[in-house]
Amino acid sequence: MGRYVIRRLLQMIPVFIGATLLIFLMVNVMGDPVAGLCGDRKCDPATATRLKKEFGLDKPVWQQYLTYMGNVFTGDFGTAFNGQKVTELMSAAFPVTIRLTIVAIVFEIVIGISLGVLTGLRRGRPVDTVVLLLTLVVISIPTFVTGLVLQLLLGVEWGVIKPSVSSEAPFNELLIPGLVLASVSLAYVTRLTRTSIAENRRSDYVRTAVAKGLPRRRVITRHLLRNSLIPVVTFIGTDVGALMGGAIVTERIFNIHGVGFQLYQGILRQSTQTVVGFVTVLVLVFLVANLIVDLLYAVLDPRIRYA
Repeated sequence: MGRYVIRRLLQMIPVFIGATLLIFLMVNVMGDPVAGLCGDRKCDPATATRLKKEFGLDKPVWQQYLTYMGNVFTGDFGTAFNGQKVTELMSAAFPVTIRLTIVAIVFEIVIGISLGVLTGLRRGRPVDTVVLLLTLVVISIPTFVTGLVLQLLLGVEWGVIKPSVSSEAPFNELLIPGLVLASVSLAYVTRLTRTSIAENRRSDYVRTAVAKGLPRRRVITRHLLRNSLIPVVTFIGTDVGALMGGAIVTERIFNIHGVGFQLYQGILRQSTQTVVGFVTVLVLVFLVANLIVDLLYAVLDPRIRYA
């Protein structure tokens, strides 16, 4: 196991470098950041030259990337165009988005897996049909529609929640935004769990466990569910990074100043340091989440062993 973890960590290095290089190149060709600094009026040549030199934009792109990566390994993600350190923006934004992601993941695990097991064990029955239709409806509705409807009904019309989340963003205020963020993924987790449960239910090891006279609860939890959760864990593990990076719509609707909000502001103002810095951390989140998922395979399925 130890050698496998070391090998995977070494494999993450070229993936990290390649992903950050691609992001850096894409962000640097999306527009002229100096023009964004000057606002609606065009910068005079002297001011544009001074700003480019100040932020290192007068150097070739490859040299900018090498300088940026050298600073990243020392914990310096640069300075945003408003003069604020990117690390300061991260320290304020990431805790909020992490709390929002935790709420969303809990909804996915508790509701999604529970409904998936329920429908997988009752495949073809009315409850299975109803849940499948509901998940299809949830998948079909865009997240911004779900968020705006819930905000209007629960926040404005009925007064159950605050229409916008406060700056502290405690867990109790993130329940509805977390549900909105997790809605589509929750539906996928439900359908994925249902399919996996229904397929593994006909497997030989399940029939053997039933023939041995094991209690139904033990057959489901110790044998059927553990093996059925492997594709679900894969989806949830990769979804962690997707939820953190894809929370722009949800955070905009509920006025949550998290990672999505900062990315939106960075793109809007063409602040390359902000965008690249935040996305670099999200790449690390993706890589670590995938590593954890691979290690969980051995926990769920005893047949899996890493040399």
